[in-house]
Amino acid sequence: MVYQVYIRSFLDSTGDGIGDLAGVRAGLPYLSRLGVDGIWLSPFYPSPQRDHGYDVADYRMVDPVYGDMAEFDGLVADAHRLGLRVVIDIVPNHCSTEHPWFRSALAGGPDSPYRRFFHFREGRGDDGELPPNNWRAMFGGPAWSRVTEPDGSAGQWYLHLFTPDQADLNWRDPRVGDEFEDILRFWLDRDVDGFRIDVAAGLFRHPDLPDSPDPDADERTRDSVNPLAWNRPEVHEVWRRWRAVCEEYTSRDGRERLLVGEVSVPTAADQARYVRPDELHQAFFFHLLSAPWNARAFRTVISDALVDIAGTGSTVTWVLNNHDQVRTVTRYGSDEATPLVGTARARAAALLMLALPGAAYIYQGEELGLPEVIDLPDDVLTDPIFLRTGSRRYVRDGCRVPLPWSGHASPFGFTAAEGSARPWLPQPDWFAGYTTDRAQLDTTSSWHLYREALALRNRLPQFQDEGLRWLDSAPHVLVFVRGEGLVCAVNFGDEPVPAPASGTPLLASAPCPEGRLPGNTAAWWIDPTVLR
Repeated sequence: MVYQVYIRSFLDSTGDGIGDLAGVRAGLPYLSRLGVDGIWLSPFYPSPQRDHGYDVADYRMVDPVYGDMAEFDGLVADAHRLGLRVVIDIVPNHCSTEHPWFRSALAGGPDSPYRRFFHFREGRGDDGELPPNNWRAMFGGPAWSRVTEPDGSAGQWYLHLFTPDQADLNWRDPRVGDEFEDILRFWLDRDVDGFRIDVAAGLFRHPDLPDSPDPDADERTRDSVNPLAWNRPEVHEVWRRWRAVCEEYTSRDGRERLLVGEVSVPTAADQARYVRPDELHQAFFFHLLSAPWNARAFRTVISDALVDIAGTGSTVTWVLNNHDQVRTVTRYGSDEATPLVGTARARAAALLMLALPGAAYIYQGEELGLPEVIDLPDDVLTDPIFLRTGSRRYVRDGCRVPLPWSGHASPFGFTAAEGSARPWLPQPDWFAGYTTDRAQLDTTSSWHLYREALALRNRLPQFQDEGLRWLDSAPHVLVFVRGEGLVCAVNFGDEPVPAPASGTPLLASAPCPEGRLPGNTAAWWIDPTVLR
């Protein structure tokens, strides 16, 4: 299992209120105790931070707010000494408008060769005053902005499917692909173990950039449905080239370099094309994350993934959360009067996910059972979705509040208490009940549930079997078997049901009386009478 570290909210070593690479290094022993296999680092490159690092201004450096290259090298070395792999985020779909490529494109005028690094077009209308097409940005507003040319005149337009600060790169220009292969090698030479690829279903647009048949689609959801801009067939050749680069490094020392993609596509069959043997090793399967708390929905999602994705020879990469989503406890408890139900469901879902064949990723703080911070005041919100739309509907700041480590008041050990700046997002008082110190001392905590589940995943031979067999069960219960007699059951209902296996559970998300599985609970058994 890989643990997602959102650096600016993990641990602050300098007292400026923002997490950094030295903080991650200091937290590595904690992650090692938890039992994860590796970490995925959010972007740490130089950036104006208008989308907190996903607006990259230099792909080959470390932003001073996070540290320097020596600190990064030390982090990788420390992680490897602890047996942890290091996957870093890379953002190939767009870059910051402060990147030298874009600055050169502006300074050189319409004839600049750097304009072909991006999607610059003449506008429509008598004076070019209208955007080149009707596409909308996923973070709100039009997907085009008009530039002022060096002579002061109103000029061409450039495409940005997220914000105007993030100009889309034109992957039809071969220089873009060559640059990114060089960027991969730069970081592989610094001993990273792989890359998490942002917007991996993006990169290519329809070559003619025609109008979208549904121009308002991107304003209704963060997951784009415009087939003219996403999931284009040309993108697969990029992943073949990147896979070849990784295989080259693997051939030198036998250590696999991983490519995992953020692939938001409509179906499991669509996603399967990204994890063919010569493309990405893994791609996040978001359909489990978006499934409602319902046994039928979960079974359908899991079955589709195992048929379509595992059928390629790849593993399914399960996720229940990340830095863009409402935290699991809050998401599963949103229709209930008490947060205890959300906590119970989140624990059960974690145990279910960790019982499935394939890879799993968790977002920092989920092992603490952290709920979403839903009452941040407008004046502290930094998410460009809110800044561009004025709507809190998709705001992601609530899951990015800095982690609580210790103590009874903010900053909860996130940063040095004396003389330090406040955390970049305010921590609520109730974080005192969710600190890492407290979680590690409480053997009933979600931290210990994750730790025990991860230890069993690594130890039990049943988890080496990539198969899964469903057993008959009540409509609101899921039961499946892994290997020789590892039974996982989840009761999605509120009332107890008979246990599907004999004996005391090996591990359960809540106390299980003999022969019973309580509501909103998952459990694992080893029952040799239940064969695969």
